[in-house]
Amino acid sequence: MSITTHAVRIGLRRGRTEFIQSIRSTQDQWFYLFTAVLTLGYLWIRRDADTGIEGLPFAAVALPSLLGALVAFGVIVGPAYALAMEKEDGTLLRHRAVPHGMVGYVSGQLLFQSMSLLPQMVVILVPSFLLFDNLMAHPSGWLTVAWVLVLGMLAAMPIGMTIGALVPGVQKVGSWGMLPVMVLAGISGIFYPVQQLWGWVQVVAQVFPMYWMGLGMRSAFLPEAAASLEIGGSWRTTQTVVVLLTWAVVGALVMPRVLRRMARRQTGSQVEAAREASMQWVK
Repeated sequence: MSITTHAVRIGLRRGRTEFIQSIRSTQDQWFYLFTAVLTLGYLWIRRDADTGIEGLPFAAVALPSLLGALVAFGVIVGPAYALAMEKEDGTLLRHRAVPHGMVGYVSGQLLFQSMSLLPQMVVILVPSFLLFDNLMAHPSGWLTVAWVLVLGMLAAMPIGMTIGALVPGVQKVGSWGMLPVMVLAGISGIFYPVQQLWGWVQVVAQVFPMYWMGLGMRSAFLPEAAASLEIGGSWRTTQTVVVLLTWAVVGALVMPRVLRRMARRQTGSQVEAAREASMQWVK
């Protein structure tokens, strides 16, 4: 067994352990519940809103968009916070000291973040299908959900890890990561059609993965007639795949270099200084 393979196996074992600890954590359980209540509450309050297509309920249009946004938010902000915290507490410094330790770390984060999507999806989808009718136009849509989730995660997670590597401290993740993601959610057609925005804003929205994740999710859940509500009057499946794959490839090339550079520059004294600064911030 090569050293790299061994590092990946250790990383995957770490990711699985972190996931088990997460679903047992009361804090994380409340987070899943809060997300589900917030999403279902929004869908229920606006259940009678007009969608522009007769017989198509609002929940069927809004739910896939919200799922795309939640996935993007989770795999960007989650890894950004995790990396920033573990940079401060010395975890990454210890990984750097082990041969191919950063490979193992990235493997573990990839597994942990992807598995963390499952309970969040379950607590939203199960009650949604119980409360609302006609959410999934055709059973084959679940295959589309699967590939959109995989490509979306691969496209968005490197962004989160790059942010976590670049921020000077955990406190900055909100302004560097959470705020931009919230702005993108506002312009990416999650809460209202992107066509209602200015032309240049539509162009900006289509540069980033969140718009395409929402579009891909809508193509999975909605009937073909609903494509008339989208830009160009189609689901643009090929473009969705190309954009998400492009972000995934660019992320796979850029993110490791950023992590290696961060790891080379990190020292024990920097970890201690960051820890003291964090304690002062808590006080």
